[in-house]
Amino acid sequence: MSLKQVSVKRVLPLMLGTLIALAGAGAKADATLDKIEQRHLLVVGVLLSGGPFGGIDPSTQKPWGLNVDLAEELGRQLGADVQLVPVLPANRVQFLQQGKVDLLIANMEWTAERGEILGFVPTPFYRVGGTAAVLRDSKITRWEDLKDQQVCTSQGSSYVKPLTDLGAKLKAFKSSSESLLALRGNNCVAAVHDATLVNPLINDSAEWKDYRTITPELNPAPSVIWTRRGESDTQAKLDPIVKQLHRSGWLIEAQTRNHITPASPALVELQKQFQADGA
Repeated sequence: MSLKQVSVKRVLPLMLGTLIALAGAGAKADATLDKIEQRHLLVVGVLLSGGPFGGIDPSTQKPWGLNVDLAEELGRQLGADVQLVPVLPANRVQFLQQGKVDLLIANMEWTAERGEILGFVPTPFYRVGGTAAVLRDSKITRWEDLKDQQVCTSQGSSYVKPLTDLGAKLKAFKSSSESLLALRGNNCVAAVHDATLVNPLINDSAEWKDYRTITPELNPAPSVIWTRRGESDTQAKLDPIVKQLHRSGWLIEAQTRNHITPASPALVELQKQFQADGA
């Protein structure tokens, strides 16, 4: 498989067109938006397993991260209180399908397979790819070096398929924290997760000083807000809100506020696009 990166400027128009077309397919009226407005409550499934997209602040025991901030901002703009429901990669889809949450903002990037079983807000709010944490003295320097090697990741991760295509032998855990702990216990030669989760650990934590990462990012994909299939009313309500968050620079500020590295060039491109469109 080719890991050559295509410029964001070329990919984004195609990506957005595909997302909008798929989100509109088979759309029908839904009751979720009415339910949110009637009870003045938005219930959002979020991943709180650690990292700048979602975790628990040890000093306050409160959720924090970009996904948390986004959920709170959506609630504010909808005039609703927000209830955060912690989910895991292994159960997040079921929580949404079973109606336990109204939306998912849970480190779950768009893929064609996921787009077949769930609905989503057409405009992505982020773009992220995977990286592998490996020992600093490991002989693994390229993604292709993971062939026939034991690799840890999360159940339901979007990196399962590309890693399988590379010939890696996967150990899938319920959460990224369990996967990373398994790496530190020498149960695998690499742990693959979002670069925005792994990079801060490697760069900022003394506990990870003996580890490094692999580049370029694996399977970079747009991060979207997930709904149940056919919930066109909810998608139509939220899409202009996400566009405005790009246009105003709110998402870029949220990225900075939550110390997300590396910064996503897609956010700059999307801001320019929506400022130019005025849409």
